[in-house]
Amino acid sequence: MNETRQLTGTQETAAVPRQAAGGAKQRDAFFDNAKYLAIVLVAIGHAWEPLRGDSRVASALYMAVYAFHMPAFIVISGYLSRSFDGRADRVQRLVTGVLVPYVVFQVAYTLVLRRLADGENDDTYVGLFEPRWLMWFLLALFIWRLTVPVWKAVRWPLPISLLVAAVATASPSLGSDLQIQRVLQFMPFFVLGLVLRQEHFQLVRRAAVRLLAVPVFAGALLVAYWAEPRLPYQWFYHKQSAQEFGEPWWMGPVMTLLMFGCAVVLIACFFALVPGRRMWFTALGAGTISGYLLHGFLARASIEWGWYDGERMSGIYFALPVTTAVAAVVITVLCTPPVRRLFKPVMEPRLDWLFRRGDRA
Repeated sequence: MNETRQLTGTQETAAVPRQAAGGAKQRDAFFDNAKYLAIVLVAIGHAWEPLRGDSRVASALYMAVYAFHMPAFIVISGYLSRSFDGRADRVQRLVTGVLVPYVVFQVAYTLVLRRLADGENDDTYVGLFEPRWLMWFLLALFIWRLTVPVWKAVRWPLPISLLVAAVATASPSLGSDLQIQRVLQFMPFFVLGLVLRQEHFQLVRRAAVRLLAVPVFAGALLVAYWAEPRLPYQWFYHKQSAQEFGEPWWMGPVMTLLMFGCAVVLIACFFALVPGRRMWFTALGAGTISGYLLHGFLARASIEWGWYDGERMSGIYFALPVTTAVAAVVITVLCTPPVRRLFKPVMEPRLDWLFRRGDRA
C-alpha cells in the first residue's frame, strides 16, 4: 500500500508524481494548483446561483464558468486515473476514497437539505441511487474509474465517448437513476483526461497560449451575455435530454459537440493560466475533496439564513464581488489540513477489514 495513491475524485494523496533528488516522490504543483483553482470556481458558481435572477451580468458569468469548471475538474480526474487497471488494491482505494464518502455524504445531504427545505426530518428514506445535488460527481467518478480498462482497450476512446454522450442527450427515456445523463454526458471529459499526456499540458502552457487565454475568456463572457436570454443555462448541467428542453432529438448531439468544443477551448485557456510553480495555495490542492463535499452544506444553508436577502445585498454590483470573495475564502478554509484531518475518518476511511489481505498489493 506504499505506492502513490491516485485521484479519488477531488482528492488524492499524490498527484502526478515526480522523482526528487533523494529518490522520494513529490507532488506535481501544477495539478495541485489546477485542482484548487477549479474547486474555487465550483464554490463561486454555487454562490452565484441565487443571484442569476437579479442580473443578466450575473447569469452570463454563471454560464461562462459552468461551461468549463466541472469539465476541467473532470479532465484532471481522468488524467490522474490513467493507472487504474482494476487491481485489487486500486479497487480498495476507489471504494474507500470515492464510494464510502459518497454513501456517507449522500445520507448527510439528504437529511440536511430536507431539514433546510421543510424544517423536519420525519421521512428518513435515503435513495442511494438518486444522488443529491453535488453528490452526482462522486458516483459518476466511481463509474468512470471502473470503465478505465475499457477506454484503454478500444481504438478511438474519445470519439466513442462523444458518441455515447450524443446518444444520451437524445434519449429522454434514460431516467434520473444514478444521474445517468450526467454520467454519460460528462464522460467525454473524463476520457479526454485519460488520453492526454504531459506534453499536451506543456503545449497549452506556452507563452502564446497564455497571452490568448485572457481575450478568449473575455470573448466567452460576451458570448454568454448574448446567449443568456436565448439559451437555457440548464444545458450546462448536462443532466437533461434535448427533448426535455422542448428541442428535437437531433439538437442533443449538436449541443454535445458544440459544448464539448467550447469547453475544451476554455479548459485549455484555464490550464494556460494555472501556475506551474509552488504557490501559497498549492498544498490546498490535496484537500479539494473536503472542500467539495463540505461547501455544499454552507451554500444551501446561506440561502435559508438570509444571506441573499435584498436588504443585505443592496445591488448586484455589490452582491457579486462580496459573494465571490466569501465563497473563495470559505472553500479555501475547507481545503486546509486541519479540516481534512477532522473529516478524514469519513473521507479517507481505513477499511482493511473489509478486503482480503492476500489480494492487496
